[in-house]
Amino acid sequence: MRQNRFDLRQARCPCCFIVPPEMLRRLATSGDPELAAAAGHTMSLTNGMRAFRAQLSTGAPSPMARRRQGRRRQIFDCKNFTDLPGDLVRSETGSDPSPDVTVNEAFDYSGTTWDFYKTVFGRESIDGNGQTLVSSVHYSQNYDNAFWNGQQMVYGDGDGVVFRRFTISLDVIAHELTHGITQFTAQLPYQDQSGALNESMSDVFGSMIKQWALGQNAAEADWLIGAGLLTPAVNGRALRDMAHPGTAYDDPRLGKDRQPGHMRDFIETELDNGGVHLNSGIPNRAFVLAAKAIGGNSWEKAGRVWYVTLTERLTSSADFPKCAAETISVARDLFPDDPTIAAKIAQAWADVGLESPMAVAAYMPAAGGARASLEAAGLRTAAAASETPAAAKPHHGARKKKAENHRPHAR
Repeated sequence: MRQNRFDLRQARCPCCFIVPPEMLRRLATSGDPELAAAAGHTMSLTNGMRAFRAQLSTGAPSPMARRRQGRRRQIFDCKNFTDLPGDLVRSETGSDPSPDVTVNEAFDYSGTTWDFYKTVFGRESIDGNGQTLVSSVHYSQNYDNAFWNGQQMVYGDGDGVVFRRFTISLDVIAHELTHGITQFTAQLPYQDQSGALNESMSDVFGSMIKQWALGQNAAEADWLIGAGLLTPAVNGRALRDMAHPGTAYDDPRLGKDRQPGHMRDFIETELDNGGVHLNSGIPNRAFVLAAKAIGGNSWEKAGRVWYVTLTERLTSSADFPKCAAETISVARDLFPDDPTIAAKIAQAWADVGLESPMAVAAYMPAAGGARASLEAAGLRTAAAASETPAAAKPHHGARKKKAENHRPHAR
């Protein structure tokens, strides 16, 4: 697999940024001097931060780590400099709300993320042992991004023309903090399909946390990542649309959203660590399809399956087929009395081009085989629905379009 050529310390504990580099490159060449300067500055800081993180090691928390109870949050103010973490401006105790809305959003939304994982899954912070959630706001000037750097959250203020402040969206904050959970559990390398799964897991839980906070079920949710982050001047609704990949924005300065929602459109590229922000649209859509088919609140069944898959089943070698197979297996283990849940998850993966007959047969034994299991639940199989058998091959290298068809658009 291509990711083996990379330093795994860097791949497993990268700086994970919410805005993909493709958007920043478009802004840097937009012809608008101010936007180009902001985007160029952001990319320069991004590259420097990634180089710094490559020098650090990471891993799961020590088994001897003491489990601490209760929320632990600290918010620092960089005051438009790049020295981290900055000056402490709000913490868990002895601190009233700040007159700075950015400080309060970072504080409140990190608390919502903590509460979700604790209430829904019994997880104490991102490391499972009560690690303090550290956030720095007002990072640099006109900084068009937010990121998890392996130790803390960092938020820019945006350029005010395309991007607003990056603390404005709960799902953005939850997305980035979930990178920390991936870091302490599956350690998915930030490259190729494993990296796209890393990004997708953050989108999945970021959206679920927003739905949980708003009391929305899967049918009511907008499934947008970064709604409210783009200014009204931008022709776009969000950074990503999990339900309809490739439709989040279409703006002369940002270009058109190119996320695929099916394996036949998988993008082969050397950019963005193998297109981790692009190809994450495929597993994103699979989760939405599964959550909607199962019904109710996304975090109660589909979300529980994805959480156990991330924290207990996936390893650093995981790719899309592995994730698909494990979610089916986990659903069968968690809900043995309701085989339709595993069947609906299998169908969701099939609908994005990842039908895996061997995986379905292994994890859903029933009279008549895997297809009978699906059809008994009132679902069709991808093999029966697909006009092109090749579209259903669950292989890491199942990339349906030639690299030359995509690279000119990615430059």
